[in-house]
Amino acid sequence: MNAPVKYPAYRFLILAVFMLITIAIEIQWLSHAAVARPAGVFYAGQFNPDSFLNIDFLAMVYMLVFLVMSFPASYIIDTFGIRTGLQIGASLLGAFSLLKAIFAANFTMVVVAQTGLAVAQPFILNAVTALTVRWFPLNERAMAAGFSALAQYIGIVLAMLVTPMLIGSDPSQPGYGAGFEDMLWLYAAIGMGTAALFLIFIKETPKGITLNKGERASFGGGLKLILGNRNMMITIFLFLIGLGIFNAISSMTDSISAHMGVKDSDGLIGGLMLIGGIIGAIVIPTLSDFFRKRRLFLVICLAGMVPGVAGLAFAPELSQSADQVYTLALVSAFILGFFVMSAGPVGFQYAAEVSYPAPESTSQGILLWIGQLTGMIFVLGMSVKNCLYLGKFMIAFSILALISFIVVFFLKESPFMKKARPIDPI
Repeated sequence: MNAPVKYPAYRFLILAVFMLITIAIEIQWLSHAAVARPAGVFYAGQFNPDSFLNIDFLAMVYMLVFLVMSFPASYIIDTFGIRTGLQIGASLLGAFSLLKAIFAANFTMVVVAQTGLAVAQPFILNAVTALTVRWFPLNERAMAAGFSALAQYIGIVLAMLVTPMLIGSDPSQPGYGAGFEDMLWLYAAIGMGTAALFLIFIKETPKGITLNKGERASFGGGLKLILGNRNMMITIFLFLIGLGIFNAISSMTDSISAHMGVKDSDGLIGGLMLIGGIIGAIVIPTLSDFFRKRRLFLVICLAGMVPGVAGLAFAPELSQSADQVYTLALVSAFILGFFVMSAGPVGFQYAAEVSYPAPESTSQGILLWIGQLTGMIFVLGMSVKNCLYLGKFMIAFSILALISFIVVFFLKESPFMKKARPIDPI
Protein backbone atom coordinates (compact mmCIF):
# COMPACT_ATOMS: atom_id res chain seq x y z
CA MET A 1 0.00 0.00 0.00
CA ASN A 2 1.27 3.49 -0.88
CA ALA A 3 2.29 5.76 1.96
CA PRO A 4 0.01 8.74 2.71
CA VAL A 5 0.98 12.05 1.16
CA LYS A 6 2.78 14.34 3.61
CA TYR A 7 1.78 17.98 3.25
CA PRO A 8 4.27 20.63 4.38
CA ALA A 9 3.59 23.26 7.04
CA TYR A 10 4.10 25.80 4.23
CA ARG A 11 0.44 25.15 3.36
CA PHE A 12 -0.61 27.37 6.25
CA LEU A 13 1.45 30.26 4.87
CA ILE A 14 -0.23 29.73 1.50
CA LEU A 15 -3.63 29.84 3.21
CA ALA A 16 -2.67 32.96 5.19
CA VAL A 17 -1.58 34.99 2.14
CA PHE A 18 -4.65 33.74 0.25
CA MET A 19 -6.84 35.02 3.09
CA LEU A 20 -5.08 38.39 2.99
CA ILE A 21 -5.62 38.85 -0.73
CA THR A 22 -9.26 37.80 -0.32
CA ILE A 23 -9.75 40.39 2.42
CA ALA A 24 -8.19 43.05 0.19
CA ILE A 25 -10.42 42.32 -2.83
CA GLU A 26 -13.56 42.32 -0.65
CA ILE A 27 -12.62 45.65 0.96
CA GLN A 28 -12.30 47.16 -2.51
CA TRP A 29 -15.73 45.78 -3.45
CA LEU A 30 -17.53 47.75 -0.72
CA SER A 31 -15.20 50.74 -0.40
CA HIS A 32 -18.06 53.17 -1.15
CA ALA A 33 -21.11 51.09 -0.15
CA ALA A 34 -21.18 52.06 3.53
CA VAL A 35 -20.66 55.77 2.75
CA ALA A 36 -22.90 56.19 -0.30
CA ARG A 37 -24.47 59.45 0.90
CA PRO A 38 -21.21 61.31 1.65
CA ALA A 39 -19.81 59.84 -1.58
CA GLY A 40 -22.69 61.53 -3.40
CA VAL A 41 -21.50 64.83 -1.93
CA PHE A 42 -17.84 64.17 -2.76
CA TYR A 43 -18.59 63.27 -6.40
CA ALA A 44 -21.42 65.80 -6.80
CA GLY A 45 -21.89 66.88 -10.41
CA GLN A 46 -19.87 63.98 -11.84
CA PHE A 47 -22.80 61.60 -12.35
CA ASN A 48 -26.58 61.58 -12.60
CA PRO A 49 -27.99 60.16 -9.32
CA ASP A 50 -30.99 58.79 -11.23
CA SER A 51 -28.86 56.95 -13.79
CA PHE A 52 -27.53 53.42 -13.65
CA LEU A 53 -23.97 54.74 -13.22
CA ASN A 54 -24.33 56.03 -9.68
CA ILE A 55 -22.58 55.28 -6.38
CA ASP A 56 -24.42 51.97 -5.97
CA PHE A 57 -23.01 50.83 -9.32
CA LEU A 58 -19.55 50.61 -7.71
CA ALA A 59 -20.76 47.60 -5.71
CA MET A 60 -23.10 46.24 -8.39
CA VAL A 61 -20.32 46.09 -11.01
CA TYR A 62 -18.63 43.30 -9.03
CA MET A 63 -21.70 41.11 -9.50
CA LEU A 64 -22.17 42.04 -13.15
CA VAL A 65 -18.54 41.36 -14.05
CA PHE A 66 -18.56 38.10 -12.10
CA LEU A 67 -21.34 36.77 -14.31
CA VAL A 68 -19.18 37.48 -17.38
CA MET A 69 -15.73 36.54 -16.04
CA SER A 70 -16.42 33.55 -13.78
CA PHE A 71 -16.12 30.87 -16.47
CA PRO A 72 -13.09 32.43 -18.23
CA ALA A 73 -11.34 32.70 -14.86
CA SER A 74 -12.13 29.07 -14.06
CA TYR A 75 -10.88 28.03 -17.51
CA ILE A 76 -7.54 29.78 -16.95
CA ILE A 77 -7.15 28.29 -13.45
CA ASP A 78 -8.04 24.80 -14.69
CA THR A 79 -5.91 24.97 -17.84
CA PHE A 80 -2.82 26.87 -16.71
CA GLY A 81 -2.85 26.21 -12.96
CA ILE A 82 -3.82 28.04 -9.79
CA ARG A 83 -0.50 29.90 -9.69
CA THR A 84 -1.19 31.52 -13.08
CA GLY A 85 -4.81 32.30 -12.26
CA LEU A 86 -4.01 33.77 -8.86
CA GLN A 87 -1.09 35.77 -10.26
CA ILE A 88 -3.54 37.39 -12.69
CA GLY A 89 -5.93 38.18 -9.84
CA ALA A 90 -3.17 39.56 -7.61
CA SER A 91 -1.69 41.70 -10.39
CA LEU A 92 -5.08 43.18 -11.27
CA LEU A 93 -5.76 43.85 -7.58
CA GLY A 94 -2.48 45.73 -7.12
CA ALA A 95 -2.71 47.73 -10.36
CA PHE A 96 -6.34 48.82 -10.09
CA SER A 97 -6.13 49.53 -6.35
CA LEU A 98 -3.39 52.01 -7.21
CA LEU A 99 -5.36 53.47 -10.14
CA LYS A 100 -8.41 53.90 -7.90
CA ALA A 101 -6.35 55.85 -5.36
CA ILE A 102 -4.56 58.04 -7.91
CA PHE A 103 -7.88 59.13 -9.44
CA ALA A 104 -9.87 59.03 -6.20
CA ALA A 105 -11.59 62.34 -6.95
CA ASN A 106 -12.59 61.37 -10.51
CA PHE A 107 -15.78 59.30 -10.47
CA THR A 108 -15.37 58.02 -14.03
CA MET A 109 -11.86 56.73 -13.34
CA VAL A 110 -13.03 55.19 -10.06
CA VAL A 111 -15.65 53.26 -12.05
CA VAL A 112 -12.94 52.11 -14.49
CA ALA A 113 -10.69 50.99 -11.63
CA GLN A 114 -13.58 49.27 -9.84
CA THR A 115 -14.35 47.35 -13.04
CA GLY A 116 -10.74 46.18 -13.20
CA LEU A 117 -10.94 45.07 -9.56
CA ALA A 118 -14.17 43.23 -10.39
CA VAL A 119 -12.31 41.30 -13.10
CA ALA A 120 -9.72 40.28 -10.49
CA GLN A 121 -12.31 38.86 -8.07
CA PRO A 122 -13.22 35.57 -9.87
CA PHE A 123 -9.53 34.73 -10.38
CA ILE A 124 -9.27 34.76 -6.58
CA LEU A 125 -12.61 33.39 -5.36
CA ASN A 126 -12.86 30.61 -7.97
CA ALA A 127 -9.49 29.21 -6.88
CA VAL A 128 -10.49 28.29 -3.32
CA THR A 129 -11.18 24.57 -3.76
CA ALA A 130 -8.42 24.17 -6.35
CA LEU A 131 -5.99 25.57 -3.78
CA THR A 132 -7.28 23.43 -0.89
CA VAL A 133 -7.07 20.24 -2.98
CA ARG A 134 -3.45 20.91 -3.91
CA TRP A 135 -2.20 22.11 -0.54
CA PHE A 136 -4.27 20.36 2.14
CA PRO A 137 -5.00 16.73 3.06
CA LEU A 138 -8.55 15.52 2.74
CA ASN A 139 -9.30 15.91 6.44
CA GLU A 140 -8.38 19.64 6.37
CA ARG A 141 -9.93 20.81 3.11
CA ALA A 142 -13.32 22.00 4.32
CA MET A 143 -11.53 23.76 7.18
CA ALA A 144 -9.22 25.53 4.71
CA ALA A 145 -12.20 26.47 2.52
CA GLY A 146 -13.95 27.73 5.66
CA PHE A 147 -11.04 30.02 6.53
CA SER A 148 -11.06 31.30 2.95
CA ALA A 149 -14.75 32.12 3.33
CA LEU A 150 -13.95 33.70 6.70
CA ALA A 151 -11.55 36.05 4.91
CA GLN A 152 -14.38 37.19 2.62
CA TYR A 153 -16.57 38.03 5.61
CA ILE A 154 -13.74 39.83 7.41
CA GLY A 155 -13.16 41.96 4.30
CA ILE A 156 -16.87 42.86 4.16
CA VAL A 157 -17.01 43.72 7.87
CA LEU A 158 -13.86 45.87 7.64
CA ALA A 159 -15.24 47.76 4.66
CA MET A 160 -18.52 48.38 6.46
CA LEU A 161 -17.03 49.39 9.82
CA VAL A 162 -13.71 51.05 8.98
CA THR A 163 -14.68 53.09 5.92
CA PRO A 164 -17.15 55.36 7.79
CA MET A 165 -14.42 56.06 10.35
CA LEU A 166 -12.12 57.30 7.60
CA ILE A 167 -14.75 59.49 5.95
CA GLY A 168 -16.59 62.57 7.18
CA SER A 169 -19.91 60.71 7.41
CA ASP A 170 -21.81 62.99 9.81
CA PRO A 171 -23.74 65.63 7.82
CA SER A 172 -23.96 67.86 10.89
CA GLN A 173 -20.17 68.08 11.19
CA PRO A 174 -17.65 69.98 9.01
CA GLY A 175 -15.76 67.83 6.52
CA TYR A 176 -18.82 65.85 5.46
CA GLY A 177 -17.91 63.96 2.28
CA ALA A 178 -14.17 64.45 2.74
CA GLY A 179 -11.55 61.79 3.32
CA PHE A 180 -12.12 59.62 0.25
CA GLU A 181 -8.63 60.16 -1.14
CA ASP A 182 -6.94 59.13 2.12
CA MET A 183 -9.27 56.12 2.46
CA LEU A 184 -8.57 54.89 -1.07
CA TRP A 185 -4.82 55.33 -0.62
CA LEU A 186 -4.97 53.23 2.55
CA TYR A 187 -6.94 50.52 0.73
CA ALA A 188 -4.52 50.76 -2.21
CA ALA A 189 -1.60 50.14 0.15
CA ILE A 190 -3.43 47.08 1.50
CA GLY A 191 -4.20 45.85 -2.02
CA MET A 192 -0.68 46.35 -3.37
CA GLY A 193 0.95 44.95 -0.23
CA THR A 194 -1.10 41.77 -0.15
CA ALA A 195 -0.73 41.32 -3.91
CA ALA A 196 3.07 41.58 -3.57
CA LEU A 197 3.12 39.05 -0.72
CA PHE A 198 0.99 36.70 -2.73
CA LEU A 199 3.15 36.93 -5.83
CA ILE A 200 6.22 36.15 -3.70
CA PHE A 201 4.85 33.14 -1.82
CA ILE A 202 2.31 31.43 -4.11
CA LYS A 203 3.29 28.06 -5.57
CA GLU A 204 1.35 25.57 -7.70
CA THR A 205 1.74 22.47 -5.51
CA PRO A 206 3.79 21.44 -2.46
CA LYS A 207 7.36 20.40 -3.16
CA GLY A 208 7.61 16.69 -3.84
CA ILE A 209 3.91 16.35 -4.74
CA THR A 210 3.07 16.08 -8.42
CA LEU A 211 -0.38 17.00 -9.65
CA ASN A 212 -1.65 14.05 -11.68
CA LYS A 213 -3.18 15.92 -14.61
CA GLY A 214 -3.77 12.70 -16.48
CA GLU A 215 -6.71 11.91 -14.18
CA ARG A 216 -8.17 15.37 -14.49
CA ALA A 217 -10.78 16.35 -17.06
CA SER A 218 -10.32 19.42 -19.22
CA PHE A 219 -12.43 22.51 -18.60
CA GLY A 220 -14.95 21.46 -21.26
CA GLY A 221 -14.88 17.83 -20.15
CA GLY A 222 -15.35 18.97 -16.56
CA LEU A 223 -18.47 20.93 -17.50
CA LYS A 224 -19.94 17.80 -19.12
CA LEU A 225 -19.13 15.73 -16.03
CA ILE A 226 -20.68 18.31 -13.73
CA LEU A 227 -23.87 18.77 -15.74
CA GLY A 228 -24.27 15.01 -16.03
CA ASN A 229 -23.72 14.37 -12.32
CA ARG A 230 -26.89 13.88 -10.27
CA ASN A 231 -25.37 15.10 -7.00
CA MET A 232 -23.93 18.18 -8.70
CA MET A 233 -27.27 19.11 -10.24
CA ILE A 234 -28.88 18.90 -6.79
CA THR A 235 -26.03 20.98 -5.33
CA ILE A 236 -26.44 23.59 -8.08
CA PHE A 237 -30.15 23.82 -7.24
CA LEU A 238 -29.34 24.27 -3.54
CA PHE A 239 -26.89 27.09 -4.31
CA LEU A 240 -29.35 28.62 -6.77
CA ILE A 241 -31.81 28.93 -3.88
CA GLY A 242 -29.61 29.25 -0.79
CA LEU A 243 -26.87 31.55 -2.08
CA GLY A 244 -29.40 33.54 -4.11
CA ILE A 245 -31.53 34.14 -1.00
CA PHE A 246 -28.51 35.07 1.09
CA ASN A 247 -27.18 37.51 -1.53
CA ALA A 248 -30.62 39.11 -1.83
CA ILE A 249 -31.20 39.47 1.91
CA SER A 250 -27.69 40.77 2.57
CA SER A 251 -28.18 43.37 -0.20
CA MET A 252 -31.58 44.50 1.12
CA THR A 253 -31.12 44.53 4.91
CA ASP A 254 -32.16 48.18 5.30
CA SER A 255 -35.26 47.70 3.14
CA ILE A 256 -36.14 44.53 5.06
CA SER A 257 -35.77 46.48 8.31
CA ALA A 258 -38.13 49.15 7.01
CA HIS A 259 -40.63 46.48 5.94
CA MET A 260 -40.62 45.09 9.50
CA GLY A 261 -41.20 48.55 10.93
CA VAL A 262 -37.68 48.96 12.31
CA LYS A 263 -36.99 52.68 11.99
CA ASP A 264 -33.22 52.48 12.36
CA SER A 265 -31.39 49.16 12.42
CA ASP A 266 -27.97 50.83 12.69
CA GLY A 267 -26.70 48.07 10.39
CA LEU A 268 -27.02 45.51 13.20
CA ILE A 269 -29.18 43.12 11.19
CA GLY A 270 -26.57 42.85 8.45
CA GLY A 271 -23.76 42.98 11.00
CA LEU A 272 -25.10 40.09 13.07
CA MET A 273 -25.65 38.07 9.92
CA LEU A 274 -21.97 38.50 9.07
CA ILE A 275 -20.85 37.75 12.63
CA GLY A 276 -22.89 34.56 12.53
CA GLY A 277 -21.27 33.70 9.22
CA ILE A 278 -17.77 34.28 10.57
CA ILE A 279 -18.40 31.93 13.49
CA GLY A 280 -20.13 29.36 11.29
CA ALA A 281 -17.36 29.40 8.68
CA ILE A 282 -14.92 28.28 11.36
CA VAL A 283 -17.09 25.78 13.23
CA ILE A 284 -19.12 23.89 10.60
CA PRO A 285 -16.37 23.12 8.02
CA THR A 286 -14.00 22.05 10.81
CA LEU A 287 -16.62 19.66 12.17
CA SER A 288 -17.26 18.36 8.65
CA ASP A 289 -13.58 17.46 8.30
CA PHE A 290 -13.36 15.98 11.79
CA PHE A 291 -16.37 13.68 11.39
CA ARG A 292 -15.66 13.01 7.69
CA LYS A 293 -19.19 14.00 6.75
CA ARG A 294 -20.27 16.45 4.06
CA ARG A 295 -23.92 15.54 3.48
CA LEU A 296 -24.82 15.58 7.19
CA PHE A 297 -23.52 19.12 7.67
CA LEU A 298 -25.21 20.35 4.51
CA VAL A 299 -28.46 18.98 5.94
CA ILE A 300 -27.77 20.80 9.22
CA CYS A 301 -27.02 24.07 7.39
CA LEU A 302 -30.19 23.89 5.28
CA ALA A 303 -32.22 23.04 8.40
CA GLY A 304 -30.81 26.17 10.09
CA MET A 305 -31.60 28.34 7.07
CA VAL A 306 -35.35 27.69 7.41
CA PRO A 307 -35.93 29.45 10.79
CA GLY A 308 -33.43 32.16 9.85
CA VAL A 309 -35.35 33.15 6.72
CA ALA A 310 -38.77 32.57 8.30
CA GLY A 311 -37.89 34.75 11.28
CA LEU A 312 -37.05 37.69 9.01
CA ALA A 313 -40.14 37.07 6.88
CA PHE A 314 -42.74 36.70 9.63
CA ALA A 315 -41.33 38.75 12.53
CA PRO A 316 -43.99 41.52 12.18
CA GLU A 317 -46.77 38.92 12.36
CA LEU A 318 -45.34 37.22 15.45
CA SER A 319 -45.40 40.27 17.72
CA GLN A 320 -47.02 43.69 18.02
CA SER A 321 -44.04 45.06 19.92
CA ALA A 322 -41.49 46.88 17.78
CA ASP A 323 -38.71 45.95 20.21
CA GLN A 324 -39.63 42.27 20.07
CA VAL A 325 -39.82 42.34 16.27
CA TYR A 326 -36.37 43.91 16.16
CA THR A 327 -34.95 41.34 18.59
CA LEU A 328 -36.44 38.49 16.58
CA ALA A 329 -34.97 39.96 13.40
CA LEU A 330 -31.50 40.17 14.98
CA VAL A 331 -31.65 36.56 16.21
CA SER A 332 -32.94 35.37 12.82
CA ALA A 333 -30.18 37.24 10.97
CA PHE A 334 -27.51 35.64 13.17
CA ILE A 335 -28.99 32.17 12.61
CA LEU A 336 -29.23 32.74 8.86
CA GLY A 337 -25.63 33.93 8.64
CA PHE A 338 -24.29 31.11 10.81
CA PHE A 339 -25.84 28.31 8.77
CA VAL A 340 -25.95 29.70 5.21
CA MET A 341 -22.49 31.25 5.18
CA SER A 342 -20.96 28.07 6.62
CA ALA A 343 -22.80 25.95 4.03
CA GLY A 344 -20.74 27.63 1.30
CA PRO A 345 -17.28 26.15 2.05
CA VAL A 346 -18.73 22.72 2.87
CA GLY A 347 -20.78 22.82 -0.32
CA PHE A 348 -17.81 23.89 -2.44
CA GLN A 349 -15.69 21.05 -1.08
CA TYR A 350 -18.54 18.56 -1.50
CA ALA A 351 -18.96 19.66 -5.13
CA ALA A 352 -15.23 19.25 -5.80
CA GLU A 353 -15.34 15.72 -4.41
CA VAL A 354 -18.53 14.41 -6.05
CA SER A 355 -17.61 15.89 -9.45
CA TYR A 356 -14.04 14.51 -9.44
CA PRO A 357 -12.19 14.38 -11.87
CA ALA A 358 -13.79 17.66 -13.02
CA PRO A 359 -11.55 20.64 -12.14
CA GLU A 360 -12.36 22.15 -8.75
CA SER A 361 -12.46 25.76 -9.92
CA THR A 362 -15.05 24.81 -12.53
CA SER A 363 -17.43 23.31 -9.98
CA GLN A 364 -16.94 26.22 -7.60
CA GLY A 365 -17.28 28.77 -10.39
CA ILE A 366 -20.64 27.32 -11.42
CA LEU A 367 -21.97 27.44 -7.85
CA LEU A 368 -20.83 31.04 -7.31
CA TRP A 369 -22.16 32.08 -10.73
CA ILE A 370 -25.63 30.63 -10.18
CA GLY A 371 -25.89 32.24 -6.73
CA GLN A 372 -24.88 35.64 -8.12
CA LEU A 373 -27.41 35.34 -10.94
CA THR A 374 -30.41 34.44 -8.78
CA GLY A 375 -29.33 36.95 -6.12
CA MET A 376 -29.44 39.76 -8.68
CA ILE A 377 -32.83 38.59 -9.98
CA PHE A 378 -34.21 38.46 -6.43
CA VAL A 379 -32.85 41.95 -5.64
CA LEU A 380 -34.44 43.41 -8.77
CA GLY A 381 -37.78 41.86 -7.85
CA MET A 382 -37.58 42.97 -4.22
CA SER A 383 -36.60 46.55 -5.05
CA VAL A 384 -39.04 47.22 -7.92
CA LYS A 385 -41.72 49.88 -7.32
CA ASN A 386 -40.10 51.07 -4.11
CA CYS A 387 -39.97 47.54 -2.62
CA LEU A 388 -43.68 46.93 -3.21
CA TYR A 389 -43.21 43.15 -3.46
CA LEU A 390 -40.49 42.73 -0.83
CA GLY A 391 -42.80 41.09 1.70
CA LYS A 392 -44.05 38.57 -0.87
CA PHE A 393 -40.46 37.71 -1.79
CA MET A 394 -39.60 37.09 1.87
CA ILE A 395 -42.55 34.70 2.18
CA ALA A 396 -41.43 32.99 -1.05
CA PHE A 397 -37.91 32.69 0.37
CA SER A 398 -39.30 30.86 3.40
CA ILE A 399 -41.06 28.37 1.12
CA LEU A 400 -37.94 27.95 -1.04
CA ALA A 401 -35.80 27.41 2.08
CA LEU A 402 -38.13 24.63 3.19
CA ILE A 403 -38.01 23.06 -0.29
CA SER A 404 -34.20 23.20 -0.21
CA PHE A 405 -34.17 21.46 3.15
CA ILE A 406 -36.24 18.64 1.66
CA VAL A 407 -34.11 18.44 -1.50
CA VAL A 408 -30.80 18.20 0.39
CA PHE A 409 -31.80 14.74 1.64
CA PHE A 410 -31.55 13.47 -1.96
CA LEU A 411 -27.78 14.09 -1.94
CA LYS A 412 -25.47 11.13 -1.52
CA GLU A 413 -22.40 11.34 0.69
CA SER A 414 -19.12 12.32 -0.92
CA PRO A 415 -17.24 9.20 -2.08
CA PHE A 416 -14.11 10.55 -0.38
CA MET A 417 -15.88 10.63 2.98
CA LYS A 418 -17.13 7.04 2.85
CA LYS A 419 -13.79 5.42 3.40
CA ALA A 420 -10.24 6.39 4.21
CA ARG A 421 -7.93 6.46 1.22
CA PRO A 422 -4.17 5.86 1.38
CA ILE A 423 -3.46 8.81 -0.88
CA ASP A 424 -5.48 11.99 -1.22
CA PRO A 425 -6.67 12.67 -4.78
CA ILE A 426 -4.96 15.72 -6.22
